[in-house]
Amino acid sequence: MASTPYLFTTSIISHAEMMIAMNSLSDRFQLAAPHFQSQEGDSCQAARSLSEIDLDLGLLRQAAAEMSLDVNKLTITNTPKALLMADMDATMILGESLDELATLAGIGPEIAQITARAMAGELDFEAALTARLSLLEGEDASLLDKVIENTVITCGAATLVATMRSQGHHAYLVSGGFTFLTRHVAAELGFSGHHANEIEIKNGVLSGGFLPPLLDKSAKARILAELCLQHDITAYDVIAVGDGANDLEMLTAAGLGIAFEGKPALRAQISDQLSFSDLSALLYLQSYDRADFITP
Repeated sequence: MASTPYLFTTSIISHAEMMIAMNSLSDRFQLAAPHFQSQEGDSCQAARSLSEIDLDLGLLRQAAAEMSLDVNKLTITNTPKALLMADMDATMILGESLDELATLAGIGPEIAQITARAMAGELDFEAALTARLSLLEGEDASLLDKVIENTVITCGAATLVATMRSQGHHAYLVSGGFTFLTRHVAAELGFSGHHANEIEIKNGVLSGGFLPPLLDKSAKARILAELCLQHDITAYDVIAVGDGANDLEMLTAAGLGIAFEGKPALRAQISDQLSFSDLSALLYLQSYDRADFITP
């Protein structure tokens, strides 16, 4: 039986600590000696190891998680992809932008509760979005500029996008959030383009609604198909990443779909997962060499 490769990554522990953890896992699961792919000072440490036996990924993942390591089984799908599709909130940026807007408006807890239920798949996306926006009716539109100022890019995001673009590939930000922020984030990270909802502003204040059409979970999958036609590629050539239930259709449609710090509803259905690693781990998942990484 052919050996099965596994990729271990982490941004939580050091290179030295990962070596100790890998030795422990190797002994417990009869893995071959790890081959480190990252450099000692990298924000994301990565190593590959082979198994001669058929491992239970769930058990291996549980043991690795106890040591703050992600582990993913590598298959023929783990190749450099021609197109990246990325969710924005809690993926390319830290936190949820609508929650940040609500905090600035002084109604953070009320909206955060709705957001959490929507991302967990407990609420219909449109109903949740409508409910949250209605609470913001009458707020000054200048709050949007403050949201932009407070936005923090997720570690590894710049390296991920820059490296893929340097190889001639495409990258699109596709969000159920709003264009006022996707426009900013896409420009800062060098995305090829962005798609999101349009928040409605009337006379300098938020109307409490959005302008149709709605970009929801089905729209994300539709945009993936449209981009494949535009760039003359297949869905197999796409890597997609997201964290919430509204990303499920997009991740499932892509050749390689990654649940990044995914909510339980997403992790239950997406096998490739990252919980302890930054976004540069998506390059290792595409079998990039560390020497190819571009750090802006």
